[in-house]
Amino acid sequence: MTATVLKDRDGKAVPQDSIEEFRTQIRGALILPGDAEYDSARSIWNALIDKYPGAILRCQGTGDVAAAARFAFENNILVSIRGGGHNVGGRAVCDDGLVIDLSNMRAVHVDPDAQTVRAQGGALLGDVDRETHLHGLAVPLGIVSKTGIGGLTTGGGFGWLARKYGPACDNVIEAEVVTADGSIRTASANNNPDLYWGICGGSGNFGVVTSFLYKAYPLSTVLGGLIAFPREAASKVLRGYREVMSRAPDELTAYAALLWGPDGTPLTALVPCWIGDDKEAGHQAIKPLTEICEPLVVDVQEMPFPAKQSMLDAAYGPGSRNYWKSAYLKALTDEAIDMIVEHSEGMTIPGSGILIEHCAGAAKSKANGDNAFAQRGHDYLIAILPLWTDPADDADQIAWARKMHDAMAPFSTGGTYLNYLGADEDSAIEMAFGENLIQLKEVKRKYDPTNFFSANANISP
Repeated sequence: MTATVLKDRDGKAVPQDSIEEFRTQIRGALILPGDAEYDSARSIWNALIDKYPGAILRCQGTGDVAAAARFAFENNILVSIRGGGHNVGGRAVCDDGLVIDLSNMRAVHVDPDAQTVRAQGGALLGDVDRETHLHGLAVPLGIVSKTGIGGLTTGGGFGWLARKYGPACDNVIEAEVVTADGSIRTASANNNPDLYWGICGGSGNFGVVTSFLYKAYPLSTVLGGLIAFPREAASKVLRGYREVMSRAPDELTAYAALLWGPDGTPLTALVPCWIGDDKEAGHQAIKPLTEICEPLVVDVQEMPFPAKQSMLDAAYGPGSRNYWKSAYLKALTDEAIDMIVEHSEGMTIPGSGILIEHCAGAAKSKANGDNAFAQRGHDYLIAILPLWTDPADDADQIAWARKMHDAMAPFSTGGTYLNYLGADEDSAIEMAFGENLIQLKEVKRKYDPTNFFSANANISP
């Protein structure tokens, strides 16, 4: 391929003297094509993504982020924002432009008396869990500890605590945001409240969040683990799962999955997490899930919350190729279950999965307009998750995900989850923002009228 250089949005090379002047304004490492770290710095978790930025700035603090925004704005350079690099669509990196990389900005400070947590924008879920656990606290985030908090939170953020305390975006008290002109703004209910509303579920459309202040909740140990059934029992297991979760207390979250065992055995699995203090009540709440039919494995035990958060890490490690599709379901009807089971037969590579998340509870207690996260009125979210390693399988795996997603359309609300949005799903973005789109466009016009931040689940001003 042609040697990569930093270019503006019109395809013209940025003058070298402008780049050298930029170097004098930053503390972090500016990595360019040809540098020893370039290939590792441009790589993200999803190996299906292969982009060649013109430059990558590993920021050392908010000052670097602000300097990068001003430099890119003045020189008409496309920017992308990298936090954890776990976005399946690869929006953390861009071709030819500047990657503003927050991965060195991972500090976490816990105030145990106020039960709040300040975390820099490049922190991972595991960074937050490690510090909060020392104080017997936890923040509602996601389910894989390697995920970055920034993209997760601005896209919604479902996890083990969401049914009790709401998604991550509902638990943001305040954020520090660098906007397109390089200004540093505080966003909260009392400061720039429209910006605060927008970042809580509006993706990265309004600026770079360099730190979040979250609510935290008392939590040290949970009941968690895995209940595995034969794959051929999928239809019965999913029906039973639906019935149990329809009356489950909000302290219990459980996901259903069609997946593979470590030895390649196809399985149907339920993954429960009880966050209540009364562990005996938790065992009683989980027990009906084990009795749907004869399980192959029941491994449910008390464990530290960070251990539960990292249980799924190995399944979504770096180096695999991933293409995701998702849909909120009107209901998990018998017909929808039959369609899921039928299309699971096209899932041929161990490591792939079909995940069904029960996302009711506190996530539904707010109105769609309370913040920018607009997908609240639904009990179930289905994620179609092919995973493979051989590029020769790309076409088949992507085709399977698309075919199954199309087959689920009659059962879907039409909405999708921003954090599962693939690289080729720009047409789904407006549906994801739903009835909040008009207000989001107003916030976009105020804080980013030129659409400077466009390498995201983009809202055009």
